Amino acid sequence: MGTTTAVDCCATQLIDGDGVFNVSGLDNFIKTSNMAGCGLSYAVVAIMGPQSSGKSTLMNHLFNTSFREMDAFRGRSQTTKGIWMAKCTGIEPCTIAMDLEGTDGRERGEDDTAFEKQSALFALAVSDIVLINMWCHDIGREQAANKPLLKTVFQVMMRLFSPRKTTLLFVIRDKTKTPLENLEPILREDIQKIWDAVPKPQAHVHTPLSEFFNVEVTALSSYEDKEDKFKEEVAQLRQRFYHSIAPGGLAGDRRGVVPASAFSISAQHIWKVIRENKDLDLPAHKVMVATVRCEEIANEKFDLLRSDKDWLELEEAVQVGPVQGFGEALSSIIDTYLSLYDEETIFFDESVRKAKRKQLESNALDIVHPAYTTMIGLLRSKAVDDFKTKLDQSLNNGEGFASSVKTLTHSILLQFDKGSVDASVRQANWGASKLRDKLLRDIDSHALSVRNAKLLEITTNFEKQLAKALAEPVESLFEAGGQDTWISVRRLLKRETEAAVSEFLDLVAGFELEEETVEKMQQGLSDYARKLVENKAREEAGKVLIRMKDRFSTVFNHDNDSLPRVWTGNEDIRAITKDARSASLKLLSDMAAIRLEEKPDQIDRVLQLSLINKTSAATSTQYTDREASVDPLASSTWEEVSPGDVLISPVQCKSLWRQFQGETEYTITQAIAAQEAYKRNNNWLPPAWTMVALAIFGFNEFMMLLKNPLLILGLFVAYLLGKALWVQMDVAGEFRHGTLPGILSISSKVFPAVMNLLKRLAEEAQGNPAPEATEQHRSDSQIFKSQAQTPDSVSSSISNSALSSVGSSNDDSEFSTTNLLERQRTNVSEAEL
Repeated sequence: MGTTTAVDCCATQLIDGDGVFNVSGLDNFIKTSNMAGCGLSYAVVAIMGPQSSGKSTLMNHLFNTSFREMDAFRGRSQTTKGIWMAKCTGIEPCTIAMDLEGTDGRERGEDDTAFEKQSALFALAVSDIVLINMWCHDIGREQAANKPLLKTVFQVMMRLFSPRKTTLLFVIRDKTKTPLENLEPILREDIQKIWDAVPKPQAHVHTPLSEFFNVEVTALSSYEDKEDKFKEEVAQLRQRFYHSIAPGGLAGDRRGVVPASAFSISAQHIWKVIRENKDLDLPAHKVMVATVRCEEIANEKFDLLRSDKDWLELEEAVQVGPVQGFGEALSSIIDTYLSLYDEETIFFDESVRKAKRKQLESNALDIVHPAYTTMIGLLRSKAVDDFKTKLDQSLNNGEGFASSVKTLTHSILLQFDKGSVDASVRQANWGASKLRDKLLRDIDSHALSVRNAKLLEITTNFEKQLAKALAEPVESLFEAGGQDTWISVRRLLKRETEAAVSEFLDLVAGFELEEETVEKMQQGLSDYARKLVENKAREEAGKVLIRMKDRFSTVFNHDNDSLPRVWTGNEDIRAITKDARSASLKLLSDMAAIRLEEKPDQIDRVLQLSLINKTSAATSTQYTDREASVDPLASSTWEEVSPGDVLISPVQCKSLWRQFQGETEYTITQAIAAQEAYKRNNNWLPPAWTMVALAIFGFNEFMMLLKNPLLILGLFVAYLLGKALWVQMDVAGEFRHGTLPGILSISSKVFPAVMNLLKRLAEEAQGNPAPEATEQHRSDSQIFKSQAQTPDSVSSSISNSALSSVGSSNDDSEFSTTNLLERQRTNVSEAEL
């Protein structure tokens, strides 16, 4: 035994004598010997032979192992039970030596050869080189001990479904003086005889031995008699095991070899199949081992990936926001573990390795896919937000909507595509087309909502503009009630609608809407303007009675110069009343129906004939007897006017006109009373006959005055004094309340007035006019002027009452002509008093 006693060379029992496989021992052996990292660069050497033939001794000297050897002083007995293994020291590549239990042992008996066959088959299945230890003196013997062993080897070889080519190295122990060149042909002949005699499957009846085995022969001297020679020859034989797996080396074709990391799994499965007495399919076994081991490695790398620090940090970061270089970082992490998998599975079956790699890749992509989805979702959300922000900025800068949407959509999609490429994982074929389509739908949806909002805003602004441009002017036209009210309304509506539509079309041109949509919106704006005028007309129709009374009061109480009338008795109240009623009726006619279409109608003519010119209507030649007998206003619709355009039906017009007449009669009566009062108060001249009588009977007195100038002067002075007293005492004002109250008031003022006048005359004669007199003179002058400019109080009060009657409410409409006349007489009587 060599001097090396390191851990690597420690022997481990792989299978005990009862056939129990030492799984934990094998795993510990592989771990301590660093065998797992060898890949395919390892070799397995097994030794078979009769019991006590020095197998363990040969292995210990050949590979520096520590197998248990037989103690010759205790007798010849079974030393190795089951199968032992140890790592050979000092040989490259890594070589594992297996020492099998000897055959033909007395301990198991003559008939117990099952374990021998099972162990032999196991050695042939897992070993690259099988040493067959045999005695030199057994060569050429018919019943030698090696014959059963060779039969066993060849028989179990037939149980391999697809056996690999194994090297059989026959080691001839205790060689004699007979040269090896003479022994080897005999040995090969014996081996061929045994091979020919072994029953074979039909597929291998004519298969030569060389298809299954490489047969090598060597001879060693006796260990007991020629130890030094033995060691020297063993050292020479040892050299043949260096690089045994290289091309041309001692090892066989290695078709069934498995990577060193899967040796434990392979060995366990092979022994299990052999123990169950089943045929061993090495290619299928190789696939099975590759499947198990590759799956273990894939699971190991997958677990490492899930706990990878870089991956966890990347997964956490993507939950906060988009990560620059996400795809490259994630691809690098996955590549790392796929590369580690490839390194450890490079020696396994290619199909299995690729399948498990694909499964590992799929599992890795499954675990990272949520992060990728989150990343793409963040890119989509950011793209939508950017589109919204930039679209608002573009529209605020006055750019066209459609062009802005096209430009921004293109740039946003390019930005998203760039981000998608940056986030893409090399190992996956994940496309962002679905999210891109969703992004495009979101952009289109937002653009549509913004477009609708902008169009609604524009439409609302133009509706407000039309309301401002039409409401008050239309109301003013209806209130004015001119000859061409509806013509003016139509012109105003057309002008404002065309202006608004033209400006509207200019604004919506940037939206690039469909022609049908633009026409629909344009029509909607026109309909809105028309509806606005119609609603205003209906609103004004509800106030037509008030408008009629205002128009009557305006025309009746004001002249052609819009100055208030003073009822002096010269006015033609009948003509003024007719004009005022005609003007009011014109308002009623205008508000009877909507006339936005240029269609002729007979509303004004019918109202004139029915309400004002009743007599002429009855005698007109245009009316037949039947038409004259039928009231044209006894209807709910107007001829040539659609029912939807009727604002005030003929029946309602008749009722309104009756109410209007009742509420305006008082104004007319007050005007008549004012005229009569004015006439009475301003008639100071005596009757004409008195003036003629005075001229006839006073002729002599008149001639006397002409002949006496002093008398004329005295009368003139008396006139001046009387006039001064008249003005100072306001005689006209005192008699305003009646004759008797005027006489009483003047009588009480005569003496003070005369005294005051004489005092002033005296002061003026002395040249010092009294301030009181001056002030009194001014006051008298003002009183005189006010009397000269102001008509009588009765006329003024009547006129004011007539003006105030215009604003009376509908509740004051129940006036009859009798009551008005009684009120007039009462007011006149009070004025006279």
